[in-house]
Amino acid sequence: MSELPRFFRVRQTFDRPRVADPAATVWEELGRILPAGSIAQGSRIGVTVGSRGISGIATMVRAAVEFLRARGAEPFIIPAMGSHGGASAEGQRQLIAHYGVTEEAMRCPVRADMATRSLGRTPSGIEARMAEAAWDSDGILLMNRIKPHTDFKGPIESGLVKICAIGLGKYDGAREIHRHLFTAGLGAAIRSVAETIVASGKIKGGIAILENAYHETAAIVGIPAESLFETEERLLEQARRLMGRLPLQELDVLICDRLGKNISGAGLDTNIIGRSVYGYTSGQPWLDDMPRILRIVVMELSEESDGNAVGMGLVDFVPERFTQRVDRHVTMLNALTSCSPTGAKTPVVIPDDRSAILAAIQTSPIRPEGPRAVYIRDTLELEHVLVSEACRPLLEAGHGIEIVSDPKPLRFDDRGRLQSPFG
Repeated sequence: MSELPRFFRVRQTFDRPRVADPAATVWEELGRILPAGSIAQGSRIGVTVGSRGISGIATMVRAAVEFLRARGAEPFIIPAMGSHGGASAEGQRQLIAHYGVTEEAMRCPVRADMATRSLGRTPSGIEARMAEAAWDSDGILLMNRIKPHTDFKGPIESGLVKICAIGLGKYDGAREIHRHLFTAGLGAAIRSVAETIVASGKIKGGIAILENAYHETAAIVGIPAESLFETEERLLEQARRLMGRLPLQELDVLICDRLGKNISGAGLDTNIIGRSVYGYTSGQPWLDDMPRILRIVVMELSEESDGNAVGMGLVDFVPERFTQRVDRHVTMLNALTSCSPTGAKTPVVIPDDRSAILAAIQTSPIRPEGPRAVYIRDTLELEHVLVSEACRPLLEAGHGIEIVSDPKPLRFDDRGRLQSPFG
């Protein structure tokens, strides 16, 4: 096959709860969990900010900082993202700056130093480490999005507990926890370290953020430190129900504009594509109820990733332009720290976008009606997608799916570069 199929646009409808005023809600929730008198005058309170691209994170962090200052505290920002940002203070400072979290915008210091200290070992023998900047403070307010994790499944996955254990542990803590991946298990290791950190008395509480499938703030929940674990378990179930999904569970080809750390910790959300960060058999899902996708082709690495291309190992084909943004050292460091070298493997590199898509189709099953293909911007934005003509009969009975255009060919410039319809 030398020609590409035509695609029609589909709009998917998901549940869409939304927070009308995130800043006001942060104030309200902090007032509930940190009542008057709970913070001493002059207390140095750190607010965690991770590497994930949370919608409106700068607004919510600024609200938390202003609340703490109004209570007489001296707030500061602490980048909490393990080994991300090349495991350097400046790299982590730059990552959160992408989201508008800077000293100037927040009007408070950003303490990005990577030094950590040991808090001892958990009952399972894992050393709990905490950033010196956090230990030297009078308390830490955890802030993060709660969502299904890309590496493991359990009662607690990605959220406040993870940013407490891995984020505040910086590179030292992230490396130590992942070393126990194959013995204790990642979920159990994260929880045990977080329990040790919470027991130290340094955690004041947390602000949990949930997003809907439209990458909008769906809920903001203040959590006291003493109920951190049980509350996060409950919120994770809500986050699972809010996730987006592809319009079909079985595909020959998935075309994606971009991957990146701001989109998912794994570059591409493995819950959406069905591939495991620890290696996969092409076309076989990570878990039984996840999508089966034979070929994945990605056009570029997001600018916000600062060269961290972890996740490209889950991809089959990329055009040459993808490789131009890859920082191999940063990518390697993240992959080795997380004990998932698969994520840093280089896909097959094809000269241009059009040829990369053709390669994916030509290595897929031959169907008289054409390939079953879906084209998305990324795994975070799934309201509007493009679907090949061969998929249309499979969508007729779908719920929450509206076909909004006639089939049209994909558009490329004279260099063979795909012209994205997603803006």
